[in-house]
This record gives sequence, structure tokens and C-alpha cells, in this order.
Amino acid sequence: MKAIWNDEVIAESDKTIVIEGNHYFPADSIKKDYFKDSDTHTVCPWKGTASYYTLEVNGKSNPDAAWYYPETSKLAESIKGRIAFWKGVEVTK
Repeated sequence: MKAIWNDEVIAESDKTIVIEGNHYFPADSIKKDYFKDSDTHTVCPWKGTASYYTLEVNGKSNPDAAWYYPETSKLAESIKGRIAFWKGVEVTK
């Protein structure tokens, strides 16, 4: 699977995990230069507290377009530290 935004592949892996329709990419599959820490956090009742990244690609910014769970509940351990995308990021084969 590939995650693409602003005409760049920002993550690529054949080991994504799909939860609730979202592909969670292994942390080592992202191109870290495009990811900037965000102060945004949200809480999922069954997964835990999510942290976010803002994407910065080719001079454009996409705030909070990637999220991950640094710590998860027992039910969501399989996605701990993995990254998922939204806000116009295309996930494709």
C-alpha cells in the first residue's frame, strides 16, 4: 500500500493493518521528512488517545492529516505506533 499526498509517496508498506476502514502503516514505512509533530490529540473510546502529524510536502501543508496511537488500549495493541491518514491523503495499492 502507498499513502500519497501532493503528488508524493509519503508512506509505503505491504504490512498495513486495516481498522475501521483505515490502513495503519508501520512507523518505519513513512518518509519522516514530510511529517511534523502537531499539538492535536483526540480520544477514541476503544483505541486510546491519538496524536497527529501535519504533512509538509512540496511547499504545501496539510494540518493533522496523519494520526497514530503512541499508547493503546489492549483491544488496539496491533496498531500501537502505526500511522493512518485522512484529509485528502490517497491510500492505494
